[in-house]
Amino acid sequence: MPLAAVGQMRSMASMAENLKQAQELCQKAHEAGAAALFLPEAADYLTTSGGLKLCKSVQDSEFVLGLQESAKQYSLPISVGIHEPTDDGKKVKNTLIWITSDGEIKYRYQKLHLFDMDVKDGPQMQESAGVERGVHLGDPFDSPIGKLGMQICFDLRFPEPGLALRSRGAQVLLYPAAFTTPTGKAGHWEILIRARAIETQSYIIAAAQVGVHDEEGKRRSWGHSMIVDPWGKIVAELGGDEGEGGSWKDEGEIATAEIDLDFVNQLRKDSPLNRRTDVYAAL
Repeated sequence: MPLAAVGQMRSMASMAENLKQAQELCQKAHEAGAAALFLPEAADYLTTSGGLKLCKSVQDSEFVLGLQESAKQYSLPISVGIHEPTDDGKKVKNTLIWITSDGEIKYRYQKLHLFDMDVKDGPQMQESAGVERGVHLGDPFDSPIGKLGMQICFDLRFPEPGLALRSRGAQVLLYPAAFTTPTGKAGHWEILIRARAIETQSYIIAAAQVGVHDEEGKRRSWGHSMIVDPWGKIVAELGGDEGEGGSWKDEGEIATAEIDLDFVNQLRKDSPLNRRTDVYAAL
């Protein structure tokens, strides 16, 4: 069975440092014998201000170009979240790209649902102020670990796209993230991932950012990168930002799990999801 590696990062404003960390994860995934590596949302940089100035096209991004070289060096496909410029240059795109083992960017997804939240004593962010919404849910595509469906972070809160991807043949759903520590502590991260796995009868691969991303400590990510099987069982997990003494766990580490597509197919056969679209609308 193919082995998937999920990598956990703590990206900051330096694209060069973030690339170094990502390339170290590539080496670890290669040494572990992984068939593909999955990196978090916004792996190229994370900052509370100045993100528009940091944003570069994939042709000019030292981060993306470096990962393309690593993909070729290790013959390792890589899924990674990055920022890309919009046509008018006023905002950025939050995208997920698939780099083949030949270093080619073959697939791309732009985040549909943006994180706009203002909770008292909780997360406060308006992603839509600086990020352009995506308008397309791409079809699943073949990979060394099965048919992949792409989504990003806040998309996790919506069952419809995952179910749509499942209906188009997805066997593995991707949710790279920079999930906030407060919502992670509330249990949302694990609950939502396992729910998406169970309702779609698919593997979920959720690579996460972890720890503090700026000098002021305003931006913290929960971590707990994980892989969950179609039964809802966590089969691989890294540590996170529990906040004990301001520390976090497993920055720059990977976790691996075998992807059993026979299990996916058998579960879907044994427990078919016979939706009553005669009673309610199809998603």
